[in-house]
Amino acid sequence: MNLPSREARRLAWTRDALNDPHAPLERASADASFRSYWRSESGGRTWIVMDAPPDKEDIRPWLDIAARLSAAGLHAPEISASDAEQGFVLMADLGTRLYLPELDETRVDALYADALDALLAMQTRADCAGLPDYDEARLIAEMELMPEWLLKRHLGFTPECDEWDVIELAFRTLVKNAQSQPQAFVHRDYHSRNLLITAENNPGVLDFQDAVRGPLTYDLVSLLRDCYIAWPDERVYHWVEDYRQRLEKTGVTTVSVEAFRRAFDLMGLQRHIKVLGIFCRLWYRDGKAGYLNDLPLVWRYTRDVGRRYPDIAPMIDLIERAIGSRDITQPLA
Repeated sequence: MNLPSREARRLAWTRDALNDPHAPLERASADASFRSYWRSESGGRTWIVMDAPPDKEDIRPWLDIAARLSAAGLHAPEISASDAEQGFVLMADLGTRLYLPELDETRVDALYADALDALLAMQTRADCAGLPDYDEARLIAEMELMPEWLLKRHLGFTPECDEWDVIELAFRTLVKNAQSQPQAFVHRDYHSRNLLITAENNPGVLDFQDAVRGPLTYDLVSLLRDCYIAWPDERVYHWVEDYRQRLEKTGVTTVSVEAFRRAFDLMGLQRHIKVLGIFCRLWYRDGKAGYLNDLPLVWRYTRDVGRRYPDIAPMIDLIERAIGSRDITQPLA
């Protein structure tokens, strides 16, 4: 007997959850994972259905984190129905106004102010109990995506033994920095493509299912050194210092301006090294070519910040040699 297609099951589940046999369902968006998002209209309002095939992704962590964020006062989508066995969630529609296309000189300060307010609430009020720790094994495994997918697969470059020593020294420095910071709730993808402009309690927060307990500066650098949009260093460090002062008032940290900036820079390097690998993997493993176009900005962050730190600079030189004259937005033939 032939089972209904995923499309048919998704539509049937949505109509049952809405108690509306005629509810339509149209694609809203997809992301870098196996999840997809669909929009429906019923009862005079719109809804979003998340489809996460259960053989690919488990929606229960998503549901857990959504509840934690809502309890902390953040604007996570309100859940109307869910089915972990089938991998479907029906939730409130937070709209279509992503931060990214609306971040310009006239609005960026106000939009980031709201995002930083939400981040402070998340770091000081969201429950971390039972979340995975952003431990050494996880931090290193993430960074190892860079030599595997950027150097070897994308650039066709395999490091020699002494070059691996250079990479490992940089990795150890970045792990030590992450572990020396106060640990808090970490969203792990807190940036302009996962924040929605909303009329109330801005921003709406998305894509939070991979949350962990980890370094205080991780989400801050995700937002302010966003992989999809860049701002001048002077402006970034101004936002960073304002946020440090707010953390200091809450008692979360008491480190100096210089120490906090270093922690921020090195945390950003850990994240961007990981992303260099992920963006390549999304093409070579998953067939998602668009992320290659975002490699130059991520490499620019990595190169410019990495050169400021003696333990990291040799690895930057190594990557630069591997790139040579290549256009890194183009796949390896």
